[in-house]
Amino acid sequence: MARFGLVLAMALCLTISVFPDTTTAHLRHNVYGKSCPNVEAIVRKVVQQKVKETFVTIPATLRLFFHDCFVNGCDASVMIQSTPNNKAEKDHPDNVSLAGDGFDVVIKAKKALDAIPSCKNKVSCADILALATRDVIVAAKGPSYPVELGRLDGFVSTAASVNGNLPGPNDNVDKLNKLFAKNKLTQEDMIALSAAHTLGFAHCGKVANRIYSFNRTHSVDPTLNKAYVKELQAACPKKVDPRIAINMDPVTPRTFDNVYFKNLQQGKGLFTSDQVLYTDRRSRPTVDAWAKSSPAFNAAFTKAMTKLGRVGVKVGRNGNIRRDCGAFN
Repeated sequence: MARFGLVLAMALCLTISVFPDTTTAHLRHNVYGKSCPNVEAIVRKVVQQKVKETFVTIPATLRLFFHDCFVNGCDASVMIQSTPNNKAEKDHPDNVSLAGDGFDVVIKAKKALDAIPSCKNKVSCADILALATRDVIVAAKGPSYPVELGRLDGFVSTAASVNGNLPGPNDNVDKLNKLFAKNKLTQEDMIALSAAHTLGFAHCGKVANRIYSFNRTHSVDPTLNKAYVKELQAACPKKVDPRIAINMDPVTPRTFDNVYFKNLQQGKGLFTSDQVLYTDRRSRPTVDAWAKSSPAFNAAFTKAMTKLGRVGVKVGRNGNIRRDCGAFN
């Protein structure tokens, strides 16, 4: 996961933080009950088909949702394509590694919905992404949860607005807590959402410093499991293409589960920002508790995902429903 220029973007962020409840009050579970009653089944069918085509759809969609919500809120602004006059969010260095399959599943779901006359241009891209995210978690054997709906698509998407708003692989607990608190998320929410790293992959370039040049005293991060270091060095030898992919979870990389926390207990967190959740005494008790109890973790994760889906929601004149998820109307 990589990490909301200018006066307009800053104003939007201020609005989000000062008036958090006026927008979330518009979210509910049956927004499309009359206009598009089968919206969830339609999106789910598209997701299931896409997952059959490629597993990457699962981590790609989950990561896309997180990156969207943490930059100016859950408004599908990360979907916008850049133009000659505007470099959009998706082309910021922190977002260029977002896999295309996440974008593709939203676009395909939008097409499927628009093929039904009563649903055409009735469901926002932001809501489609929120639904698809829940559905990919379920596809990976994770928990299901009711998705609040009623988001509109945003009017702004700039690469500059991404700066400083997404977690970095070397962040410590203080930095992570501060970043999540900006979005009304607690330390417990942060730990739960970090466990999305139980799925998918990262690139060798993001972990090279931990296994070859950690600091002046240690070439290898001493918090890393020694056997795991050898695995990582074999997968990411020196001078390898930094774009080579490695699993985030070395044990169950295709299953959404609490093994992520068990890995942290054993020194097998891929990023520094993962392992610090265990080495920091403030977060370790939560890691230990969720390593023991899958139900407790699942409950915390679904609660955190619901709260994440409320971040910076656009309603009324602050948004619309895009005809094309990749372009403003």
